[in-house]
Amino acid sequence: MNGMIIQERSFAATVICIVSLSIGVAQTSAQRTTSPTSVADPQPKLHELSARASVIDPRVKSHPEINFLIETASGKPADIQKAAVDTRVAPQGKLVIWLMSHNQALFDRVTSYGLHAIQVQYARSWFSICCQEKPVGPHCRGNIRLEAATGEDFSDEVQIPKPDGMMERAYQFVKWLNQENPQGNWGQFLTADGTGLDWEKVIVSGSSHGSTTAARFAKYVKVSRVVALCGPRDQYQSWQALPSATPPNRYFGFSHVLDGGWKADHYCRSWELLGLNQFGPIVNVDKVKPPYKNTRRLITDFDVGGNEKTAHSSVQPGSRAFKDKRTGQYMHEAVWRYLYTHPVDVVGRPVPADKDCQKNQRQ
Repeated sequence: MNGMIIQERSFAATVICIVSLSIGVAQTSAQRTTSPTSVADPQPKLHELSARASVIDPRVKSHPEINFLIETASGKPADIQKAAVDTRVAPQGKLVIWLMSHNQALFDRVTSYGLHAIQVQYARSWFSICCQEKPVGPHCRGNIRLEAATGEDFSDEVQIPKPDGMMERAYQFVKWLNQENPQGNWGQFLTADGTGLDWEKVIVSGSSHGSTTAARFAKYVKVSRVVALCGPRDQYQSWQALPSATPPNRYFGFSHVLDGGWKADHYCRSWELLGLNQFGPIVNVDKVKPPYKNTRRLITDFDVGGNEKTAHSSVQPGSRAFKDKRTGQYMHEAVWRYLYTHPVDVVGRPVPADKDCQKNQRQ
């Protein structure tokens, strides 16, 4: 298909047959509603798809003023988006929207949990360009994050139209996926009238910059869950304390203690302003077993050789993650499963705010 790349990786595996004898019995929460265009997958497998945002939606355009482009200077596509679903796994009826560059290892895991996953290319390249003044305004970065996520006018520093915001990019991608991959039943994530996504079925997630935008977006739109890896941060901003459309027990964070975000109290600050101390203490996942006291604030202190940058990216699957030196297996598999699947209504006991964590910061 012109301009589109579709890839499906099939594994020779035992077909899982689910026989329902519960006539007249309501579906369980783990079962999915079938959309009108969905079909049963005759050969259950891992489906991986990709497509250019600009082909799916011709309204998409580049924003060179913030270095957000459809194509690179050499003509290489810069707007390819990724999606995956494993129809061999019992579905959870939730869609993960990943707000950073594609992470194959992460997608392999969330699809194994029965989650759908997409990665969208939205106008996020503003971070090193805008809000650079010192002191920076308390809402400068938060407002741009919200505009980049929604495509609505929240900031005077950028002009990001709806087709280039995360919400519309995700909606258009899911519509395309529902047509291209009916076996995946992507239509369940659309609203009843088909005019948008059903955001209460969506898990917004990212690392670093992406995790912070995910948390800011969830303040404005009620979502199923937020998973913030090495984040959220946004020091000197005050949006973390705003009223939240998403209940605070739905926010989950995971970071390394040698990450620079801890040195200046940026992570502990954001977590407490979000109200996460109401759902349990900060828990070291290398010392406490799942379900980690049902908390929302997880940390690790495994050896990263004192490297702050390694620490920052070590909490997501990848080359810098914690691995067994003998087998090479990831040591935080249980943590990632917890972050994306732990029941949001099962919470830990509230603890007082940390008096040593400086919440009132100024640049």
